[in-house]
Amino acid sequence: MTQSKPWYLSRTIWASLVTIATAAAGMLGYPVDGIDGPAVSDSVLQAITAISGLVAIFGRVLASNRIG
Repeated sequence: MTQSKPWYLSRTIWASLVTIATAAAGMLGYPVDGIDGPAVSDSVLQAITAISGLVAIFGRVLASNRIG
């Protein structure tokens, strides 16, 4: 494993965060029986990908210098 990626693109990190959030919500009394953890992780990753794409587009459109 020689390549690296940002932490927010890791499925393992997002699955772990969803697991922690689900456990915390259950401890606080929220109903979490019907939540599908992998589906939530995939949805979060898709949202992050879409947002980062928009940031890249707007960043390039609003940039004041050329890419050299």
